[in-house]
Amino acid sequence: MKISLLTRLLDLISPRTCIVCGARLSPTEDIVCQSCLLHLPRTGFANSPKDNPMARLFWGLMPLEQAAAMIYHQPQSESARIIYSMKYAGRADAAIAMGRIMAREFAEKGFFDGIDVMVPVPLTESRKRKRGYNQSELIARGISEVTGIPVDTKAMERTAFSASQTSLTRWERQDNVKDSFSLNGRHIPAANRHVLIVDDVVTSGATTMACGNCLTSIEGIRLSVITLAFTKS
Repeated sequence: MKISLLTRLLDLISPRTCIVCGARLSPTEDIVCQSCLLHLPRTGFANSPKDNPMARLFWGLMPLEQAAAMIYHQPQSESARIIYSMKYAGRADAAIAMGRIMAREFAEKGFFDGIDVMVPVPLTESRKRKRGYNQSELIARGISEVTGIPVDTKAMERTAFSASQTSLTRWERQDNVKDSFSLNGRHIPAANRHVLIVDDVVTSGATTMACGNCLTSIEGIRLSVITLAFTKS
């Protein structure tokens, strides 16, 4: 990795720190130090993307080619700081960087072979304005930097932001978001393509499933799912 003189100077003036442990990053490290990166709770789902705990959430409920998450998400854990920083602390850079990291690791497994386009799970416009960005879109941008797969942010619209899912059962969560997405009538994706849905965290899979089922009205579409994190039940 070639490091520019400007990057080195900026690191001297305003040292970057690891988003997990707070240690100072070296010029070759990005968002997460090598020690924390090594110890992230990886799922290993990319080794068996057609049959793993996350993929099974969608069996029989949504047509699926493959699904994988990079890490397990456990609230209040050290690694959860990555998710919290993206969603609540304005760290757009973390979403892009983690997309790049995930892309490099998953590309080695052949996960992106045959993918035509990525569609990030959309936010409502009001939620996006409040946060300043859509973290799922930025994760997809990071993946695209590594893989070259295009990102389509116009395919779907979020028509409603549903109530909190926290206290709901799996089936209640599905009902809560089932009508939250619609295809953009001015920009319907081309038929017969393999679409990779990108999200930040999957817990019950309800939101991702609602997106997938919205896209299934497109002729010949094939769907896969990638997320940064998966919440263990």
